[in-house]
Amino acid sequence: MNSRGAFHVLDVSSIPAFEFARALGALVPTLAWRHQMRWFPVTADYSAAPSEVIDFPLQRGYANPLLAPLIGFHRKLLPRMLARCETPESSPLVCTAPFFAPLAERWPGPVIYYSLDFTYAYQGLRPRQVLALDRRLCRAARMVCPVSARIADYFIERAACEPGKIQILPNATRAANIRETFSEETSALPPALHGLIRPVAGIIGNLAGNLDWELLQSIVARTPGFSWAFIGPASMTISDPAQRRARAALLEHGGRVRFTGAQPYGSLQQFARSFDVAILPYRFGEPTYSGSATRFYEHLAACRPMLATPHVRELQTKPPLVSLANDAGAFVSKLRELEAAQFRDGQERARWIASRHETWEQRAQTMLNSLR
Repeated sequence: MNSRGAFHVLDVSSIPAFEFARALGALVPTLAWRHQMRWFPVTADYSAAPSEVIDFPLQRGYANPLLAPLIGFHRKLLPRMLARCETPESSPLVCTAPFFAPLAERWPGPVIYYSLDFTYAYQGLRPRQVLALDRRLCRAARMVCPVSARIADYFIERAACEPGKIQILPNATRAANIRETFSEETSALPPALHGLIRPVAGIIGNLAGNLDWELLQSIVARTPGFSWAFIGPASMTISDPAQRRARAALLEHGGRVRFTGAQPYGSLQQFARSFDVAILPYRFGEPTYSGSATRFYEHLAACRPMLATPHVRELQTKPPLVSLANDAGAFVSKLRELEAAQFRDGQERARWIASRHETWEQRAQTMLNSLR
């Protein structure tokens, strides 16, 4: 590929980062750097990328404040990246994590900090260290792109980021997921869900500790006429014992409760369009509350009714495209209302219209426009 002035995205091991790099690569030459350590299951289709995907090793401990200076991952990676630049001074670097600050400070071209999550609040990390790295990246970056307004506020108030650098870029869906013409019809169930009896309530995405499994267990028990579809990996450990037991009970439920396991990202829309109602049962806590709900944008493109907890701040701004409920009783009442209305809530066309502006391609174009 022609790498003159190419964008370098570091790194694309998560699905949102890869999808953004894929969309960016359709607009400008892009090299997507993917580390070979995996924190969670990845089901991205890397072969579909217009970007060039380059693997690089990342030694364990690179994020540890005591080991990081000794490991100095940037000392090996930076020369390798610069070797792929015909014009380093005009090649933008997009950093997706604060731990890449040492490399960003040495990058000869413009730096963009594309913050995909509220890393400061991650369990197991040291907040003081993350804040120091965020401050360094905000100083080195020409533009800072958090996925939510709450993370933007953190950068300005805690990381001393200049407000003029901020461009909020929420998560999104693929443009290919948007129907060319509006349709409110529910699609047939994919083969992995064959045998379930409608109505089907569905959850897509990583089935981990950021979901409220006790809430889900209660809702499932109180809706015996519904089938429940869980689309995504359920392998991540949940630290809370009660939440862990609730997920295990649903995994063993069988019958009208179906777990499909991890599915390719490109196939998620087939599942989303087949649901009678989508459920976004986020559990309250950080970093979830301050993040951007990728599930919302996938379901927005599917146009089906959505019920969610209000435990992602971003979702509190999305009604009536999504309906919010605080507890199992409220969820069950809303499910009964939707069932009586044949799972039409009057927002189907509004979701289709809104989804046309909520794509990874739009996010990439916004970044390019702001950088210019």
